[in-house]
Amino acid sequence: MNEWTDETGRTLADYPHPSAAVDVAVLTCSDGELRVLAVEHGHGLLALPGTFLRERERLADAARRVLRDKTNLTGIRFHQIGAFDAPDRDPRGWVISIAHAAAVPREDLPPRALLVGVHDGKAGQPLAFDHSEMVAAAVADLRARYAQRVDPDGLLGDEFTVLELRRLYEVVFGLPLQKDSFRRHVVDALDSTGRMSSPGTGRPAELFRRKDGARLPAQAAVLFTG
Repeated sequence: MNEWTDETGRTLADYPHPSAAVDVAVLTCSDGELRVLAVEHGHGLLALPGTFLRERERLADAARRVLRDKTNLTGIRFHQIGAFDAPDRDPRGWVISIAHAAAVPREDLPPRALLVGVHDGKAGQPLAFDHSEMVAAAVADLRARYAQRVDPDGLLGDEFTVLELRRLYEVVFGLPLQKDSFRRHVVDALDSTGRMSSPGTGRPAELFRRKDGARLPAQAAVLFTG
């Protein structure tokens, strides 16, 4: 088979090739704060779990591999949030990274997971490369999805009270939410379980679950963003 050439006679090998990488921002809620999973990178900096793409490897397979190898995480859902292609983003050379994001309950992370606080939608401390920008993109993606559906990542589990849900949304969006307005915006996207929360953590309250396929009203985005 003849080798492909373009109109100038050059082959693919004649063009410069950047290295390709995958980085994953795994968000969680812990101790009333939004946090992101990090790994030690060296030179006193932390970084998102990341890896270079292997030959013929798919991006999702690389993301699964780095989460397994660097954080002992398996079986979590993640998705792409964008390409980071600044030519000088990596001091080691020309590297384009495809960033991915996930959000998981704290109990699904290893007990000694290294977590960095997220404040005002940004990582609370410097991270290697442009990983702080990736965290900001992951938080923006999280907020956009949570403004459309009730806890789509299941950070609360299957059943929860409206108070627990409101506190989660206050963590995700980083602002206090008025309880009556919040309930009014989310109640149609919830199904009652017919049960009450266990006593011992305050007065028992009605337990709800997410209603399949339900979307939050458009006005919810205004409430959640202040």
